Amino acid sequence: MTRPILNVTGLAKRFGGLVATDNVSIDVRPGEIHALIGPNGAGKTTLISQLLGELPHDAGSIELEGREIGNLSTARRVHLGLARTFQVTCLLPDYTVLDNVAIAIQLRQGHSFRFWGNVRKDNALRKKARGFLRDAGLDDRAEVVTANLSHGEQKQLELAVALATEPRVLLLDEPMAGLGHVESEQMIAMLRGCKERVSMILVEHDMDAVFALADRVSVLVYGRIIATGTVEEIRENAEVRTAYLGEGEDLC
Repeated sequence: MTRPILNVTGLAKRFGGLVATDNVSIDVRPGEIHALIGPNGAGKTTLISQLLGELPHDAGSIELEGREIGNLSTARRVHLGLARTFQVTCLLPDYTVLDNVAIAIQLRQGHSFRFWGNVRKDNALRKKARGFLRDAGLDDRAEVVTANLSHGEQKQLELAVALATEPRVLLLDEPMAGLGHVESEQMIAMLRGCKERVSMILVEHDMDAVFALADRVSVLVYGRIIATGTVEEIRENAEVRTAYLGEGEDLC
């Protein structure tokens, strides 16, 4: 079996008496999309925040390519190959689409804020940024101010920004949130096209998207993984149907 690129073992987080993540173990293999599903309040976003170091964990280990990263800062984890998208887009609204991606490339290269003024003068940097925009279907929107993009286009741009950091593993927090049917289909196609270059953990409520994209699925309920398997295995799992959707329901 291929060695996981990301391996999480026994991860736990408590907020007083509330158990947010309860002995969570999950892994991602090279070139895999591993979906994480569960009801609201299950702990999915909390888990993603722990993986990126935005929220410290109380127990467990997080290994990226065999290296323990659980004690590293968010910036260091990003440098080593983790990236994240958010339920609500987190972009620079007053900068152009191309600027947003170029700045992400600069940050990946270790530059700080004082270098940002150079993004419009560095032709090589902007050429590279345009490549990521093409991958995200935004090459014709490069010079548009980000605040003027539609919601779906902002989601596409956030994906381009994340890819510009050249991650080994991409943590996707509800990339379909707020998208219409056509936009969701476009996002599914883009994510599928990214599999060759980056492994992904996909947190998503849109089950059509999950089943279209996922190689494996893990189900999180009250902070605990209750099942992991292929799409078909999860569809047929009685505990998943009961805990996630209610007695007698089916995953469709």
